[in-house]
Amino acid sequence: MPTRFHAVASLSILGLAAPVLAHHSHANYDITKWIVLEGTVKQVVFIAPHSLLYVDVKDEHGDTATWALEATAPAGIFGNGVKREDVRAGDKVQARCHILRDGGNGCLLGFITPLHGDGARGHGVEREWD
Repeated sequence: MPTRFHAVASLSILGLAAPVLAHHSHANYDITKWIVLEGTVKQVVFIAPHSLLYVDVKDEHGDTATWALEATAPAGIFGNGVKREDVRAGDKVQARCHILRDGGNGCLLGFITPLHGDGARGHGVEREWD
């Protein structure tokens, strides 16, 4: 009986831990190509498992569209030397990222360069966000 109990308990614990080990696929992005976007930050959302940056980007016709840039979790971003105050709503930024395969307004964020003019907040310094 104790052996059967231990087996059931062990399987239950493994079943609870499995979702923690799961990770989202990046298959919806074309990771073989980089694109460069410039725009104005609309919102920064530091949340696990993937942070998001919403950036208003003007196209070649002057029309503005909001892009969703998917980044890594806050711990990864901050571990790369980014500080929470480096990029805020209203700031100009340049992003290097992998575009969505379906052509939508989104990408897998690789790097952000703040263009807000404030050297204390990292103006002109490209940092990894993935």
